[in-house]
Order: sequence, then structure tokens, then C-alpha cells
Amino acid sequence: MGAQGSANAGFKGAAAPVPGDPGHFSPARLEKVFNTCFSQTHRTLLAGGAQEPLYQPASDQNDYHLLHYRLDYFASALHETAHWCIAGEQRRLLQDFGYWYAPDGRNAQQQRAFEAVEYKPQALEWFFSRACAYRFRLSTDNLAAPAGSLPNDSGFKRKVLEQAQLWQRTGLPRRAAVFFLALREEFDTRRSACELDFCLSELA
Repeated sequence: MGAQGSANAGFKGAAAPVPGDPGHFSPARLEKVFNTCFSQTHRTLLAGGAQEPLYQPASDQNDYHLLHYRLDYFASALHETAHWCIAGEQRRLLQDFGYWYAPDGRNAQQQRAFEAVEYKPQALEWFFSRACAYRFRLSTDNLAAPAGSLPNDSGFKRKVLEQAQLWQRTGLPRRAAVFFLALREEFDTRRSACELDFCLSELA
């Protein structure tokens, strides 16, 4: 995962571009929303430009925690914010939340372990994508695995769907709900979390 980079605390940004503008799905908009929501309450900043995603806890109590996403990828920024919104207080004190991660090329056992910790973040990313009117794409993140060596991903897809539907019934995690509402305002979408339609065919 990528090395720690500098974060810009000036996150008010310019006026939001209109749909169709090349900047509509600019990750800078996500940074503005995230940093406005959480820079003061959780001393955490979202920052792009990393070669690989990385969560870097603050080195002391006067510093910011940094949540790095890959390069300038909108989807990467959404995915990393989903991980952060799920991670508990103790995990947010650990680099990359203390999770095990095997690189692309995982075997079947490693892939099952990956999916066990990924279905919740990807379900939450689905909500965030909807709040931005951005197409969500499920990721098994294992393109280098030999053909035919991995388990069928239908079970993973179903767990992502079931988790999304569960959160519709019970409510999003607290920080996720804050971010979801702020994204709705930024991207001018209208539907609440419980009004969204999630279906398995979208994960094909």
C-alpha cells in the first residue's frame, strides 16, 4: 500500500460542478465532504495521490489521521471511506486498521478470507455510490489469480446484497449515515437510504 503523503486542510473547495461536467465525479469533492464531516470530530482527512490505499494513524494527538486513496480514483476514495466508517475506535489507531491483506494473486483460501472482511465495506460503498449517483462496481480485487483457481463469487455478491438490505432495515452505522447524508447534499440526490433499490443483477 502507498506511502503517507501530505494532507491539505483547506477543504472548502469551489462550487459543485453540474452533472455532465468532467469534474462532476472529481475525488476532490469527496475529500471536501469527508473532511468537512470528520476533520474536527475525528481529526481525520481523506487524501488522494497514493500508489496504494493506506490508512495512517496520527503520530501524536495534535496531528491528523490520514486516509489515503489510490491516485485520483473516485471509486477508490469511496471504498476507503467505507472502510473507515466501519472501523471501530481501536482499529482506527492501527495502520490500515490492523487488517491482514494479501496482494493480487490470492489463492482460493486467501480469497475467501478477503471476502469475509470485504463484504461490509463494499455494501457500504454501494450506498455511498448511490448518494453520488455513481455506478457501483463490485470488486473481488484478484485479477492476477490463475483462471479457474478461485471459488465462485456468487456467495460474495449475495453477502454484499444482504448486508446492504440489512442496513436499510436497521440503519447505517453512525459515521456512515453522516457521510451518506452529506454526499446526498453535495451531489444533489434525493432518496434516503431506506428508499434505495438494491438487487443482485447490479453486481453481475
